[in-house]
Amino acid sequence: MEHISTTTLIITLIVMVVISAYFSGSETGMMMINRYRLRHLARQGNRSARRVEKLLRTPDRLISLVLIGNNLVNILASALATIVGIRLYGDAGVAIATGVLTFVVLIFAEVLPKSIAALYPEKIAYPSSFLLAPLQTLMTPIVWLLNIITRLLMRLIGIKAGGAVSAALSKDELRTIVNESRSQISRRNQDMLLSVLDLEKVTVDDIMIPRNEIIGIDINDDWKAILRQLSHSPHGRIVLYRDSLDDAISMLRVREAWRLMADKNEFTKEMMLRAADEIYYVPEGTPLSIQLVKFQRNKKKVGLVVDEYGDIQGLVTVEDILEEIVGDFTTSMSPTLAEEVTPLNDGSVIIDGTANVREINKAFNWHLPEDEARTINGIILEALEEIPAPGRRVRIEQYDIDILDVQENMIKQVKVMPVKPIRESVEE
Repeated sequence: MEHISTTTLIITLIVMVVISAYFSGSETGMMMINRYRLRHLARQGNRSARRVEKLLRTPDRLISLVLIGNNLVNILASALATIVGIRLYGDAGVAIATGVLTFVVLIFAEVLPKSIAALYPEKIAYPSSFLLAPLQTLMTPIVWLLNIITRLLMRLIGIKAGGAVSAALSKDELRTIVNESRSQISRRNQDMLLSVLDLEKVTVDDIMIPRNEIIGIDINDDWKAILRQLSHSPHGRIVLYRDSLDDAISMLRVREAWRLMADKNEFTKEMMLRAADEIYYVPEGTPLSIQLVKFQRNKKKVGLVVDEYGDIQGLVTVEDILEEIVGDFTTSMSPTLAEEVTPLNDGSVIIDGTANVREINKAFNWHLPEDEARTINGIILEALEEIPAPGRRVRIEQYDIDILDVQENMIKQVKVMPVKPIRESVEE
């Protein structure tokens, strides 16, 4: 290279550093790009996104391509810097060229382009793909050979090349993403998305109306009493049964009964029974995510929850499941729960034993155990393994519970006081 001027060599050296910076920035930009946003843009028809997505389908080939280009450029730059150093400073120029080139490459070909690419991966990856795509095609034989050698070496040290980690998100990872998306998603929408993810954890048993609270009509009652119940029913659908709820026979749409009353001069019990629908039964323990789909497929809006013996345990509706997702449609506390709780000035709450634990936790932001029992009465009996006498106190988790009333082998009313942790009390 003696006939090539030193100025030309320096210019070529600068070009090599720029190319090295391109490969370094491209590698970081490609690896740091948001894969889910990339997939979305590719499906929207963005050509650059499609090109980048195609390159990332074989990351091993992409990394090999970038490393080949980067190393070739850096080795060539090192050789040119050595020649320039010797021409300018003699034998001492080798050390000077090594030091200067190391500093320049680290700053301008590694740290700076990679830092920029990490901050703006899309702005780097999309333009880089214009050159990387044809380069990958051009250098396919070299890349293929390099990958074969690499896989053989990996196999020698006991690493399987096919053991790639799936890029799919788990539910917990998706939940983390939703929690960290406050700048993009409103708090209410966040809560709805999280509720959808939690539907599999909640079963129909947790939200159903208990058997003892189901309102139905005994068709053996006096006809005038039946008409009075229909006229004053607050529900859209009502269970029809004979003598006992265990002998439920059908589900009546109250609006249809009213229509028949208005259209027919004479509305009879037989007409009412013919207008009623067949009862839709729901096995207890069914996750809400599954039941919501079943309601949709069967075109049903309400079902009776039954246990393994076919005994009716409660009633569940589509509205109950939707409220688990979007929250109560009316107030933060359901009317039924409002009747079962009485907050006191000292921070304690008087609660009926039949109150639902999940609703209590949601209303007061408490953490009473929900796994073993659904009612306050149930969790206390689970903890004590006996029926307590009035006046007894029991601590469950961080809550002191005073038994106020016990009747008919059931805890009718309790007083619950959250206990502050010791550390919190000391800080106050």
